[in-house]
Amino acid sequence: MMNTESFGACLLLTLPEDVFTVISRFLSPSDICNLILCGKSLCALVDSEKTWLVQCEEVKVLPLFEIVQWRSGISSYKALCRFLVEVVKPLVGIWVQQNPELGNVVYVMPGFLSVVGCRIIPQKVGPLWIQEGRVKWSPVFEIICGFDGSTGFFLHGRDKEGSCLYPGFVMGIEKSCNLLQLEIEPRREKSSCNEIERGASRKGEKEGEVPFWMLAFSDRKNLLNIVTSHVGIHVVEPLNGRLFPTSKDDEAMLVERRTMLFKMHKFGGKWKNMNLEEDDQLCYNPMQLDINEMLENLGDDWFFDMEEELIEVTPTESTHVLGESSSSKNTAPSSSEIRHSNRQSFLSSGDTFGLSLKASYSELNSYEGWPYMYAHHFSLYKLPVKKFVDHEVEVYAGLWGGTFGWPAGKCPKSKPEKSLYLLMLTYEESEEYNERVLIGTKILEGKRYVRRPNGTAMFIVNIDTPTLEPFPVDADEIDFENSYSGNGIAEGYGFRYPGSKPGSLFVITNDLLAFVWQETKDVITLQRLNLAEILKKGLGSCVPPLPPTKNFTYMRRSYINEFTKSSTDPSYSDE
Repeated sequence: MMNTESFGACLLLTLPEDVFTVISRFLSPSDICNLILCGKSLCALVDSEKTWLVQCEEVKVLPLFEIVQWRSGISSYKALCRFLVEVVKPLVGIWVQQNPELGNVVYVMPGFLSVVGCRIIPQKVGPLWIQEGRVKWSPVFEIICGFDGSTGFFLHGRDKEGSCLYPGFVMGIEKSCNLLQLEIEPRREKSSCNEIERGASRKGEKEGEVPFWMLAFSDRKNLLNIVTSHVGIHVVEPLNGRLFPTSKDDEAMLVERRTMLFKMHKFGGKWKNMNLEEDDQLCYNPMQLDINEMLENLGDDWFFDMEEELIEVTPTESTHVLGESSSSKNTAPSSSEIRHSNRQSFLSSGDTFGLSLKASYSELNSYEGWPYMYAHHFSLYKLPVKKFVDHEVEVYAGLWGGTFGWPAGKCPKSKPEKSLYLLMLTYEESEEYNERVLIGTKILEGKRYVRRPNGTAMFIVNIDTPTLEPFPVDADEIDFENSYSGNGIAEGYGFRYPGSKPGSLFVITNDLLAFVWQETKDVITLQRLNLAEILKKGLGSCVPPLPPTKNFTYMRRSYINEFTKSSTDPSYSDE
């Protein structure tokens, strides 16, 4: 007699392919893979283009027409689904850094068979900026998808001669990642120049090896600068600034650009005269720096400077001392000895060194929607956006943009442009009021000089207790759906410790809000943003990137716009 499992498998085999395709919408990619392993008959039914097309749709990061468009450049929908699940979905969203204080916002979005990181530049905008899509932005990085679903990483930047691309490796992306790190990856190569060990990266650090993040900040900075100066490739159009499609006419250009990127990733600076189909044309990896070249660039001082330096040695660093040191003599090692030992251990862990990107999950604490960030790490931090709390949709959560002034979208003749503010709205449970509050955290400010610290709350309102108060200024016959009382940012104890004063948030629609300070009657009007749609309008301007390491994470504390010619740009006069 046929057992239950065999009967179930046979029943699946009797289903028409279109019916199973509908059923597959209720399965995950891992469920599909498990069914494929159940036998050849099931594999023939399940492992089909139709099934994997449905799975690509269910990832919900691309509309159907773009999924079909991307399929032309990849071997199968299965390979495409893998890229969408493992790369695109974990990375898309808003990533930030503390410095510069005006705002360091990197929006990660789908490109063309790629995922791209675009920095939104602090700027002034006209009254119709959202509708027109006139946004200043700058490229930060991109991860391209190969024909087989493999990945390649490029950091954007520039040197004295112009814009550059810096190829590297993707060293792992966790599905719930919230920390994006730029690092140098040591790698081992086999003796044969034709057999480069490109295995997926080291999944865990080998015993006795010091990871990149454990090096002193100045050492990490030196290594990043040396490797990027070695692997950088100068670029011109269409490689510069064309990261995503902006019109139907762009598809041919994007296909051409993608082919160029593949060549650059494989052949480095000699890519123009190379053919992708031919292997074994190089006896070295252009994305990596040989250990001998690394030592030559570092110089002897890097190893033998044992004087104490003004660097921070974290508790983690002080407890990982490798090799012989004064600790073997029952005395605590000095910070310079720790640094020296970590240097040697890191360099001995590979014979080539390349640029790498790693996306991982870390338990991060936050305050009023802003994460506490590790000092001296070349990292970006993802801002979480919760969609549901107790099965109730958080209707106002997400990214909003706005300007000061009322009515919304109106600028005085003397000031045709206003400073753009980007706010991330999040919900939190308030212990003080024992109810939910809505927090509007400032992540970008468009003035020439910053007035409030990056990551501070522009307002906090009690979202569970609507009020019936009238709009305090001329409403211009606008109807308001709701209002909520709370507090808005105000002058306090210096720059770092702003105060707060009473105010109210007024809801015009679910996509249009206004917060009014009760005492001054100042109004900031906010509109919900879809940055992907705005950037794909193609009407914005692409600002040249900074030098590579600064372009990924700007480490120096600054209170002006470091991403443009802020000191000479007349458009950055204070309001």
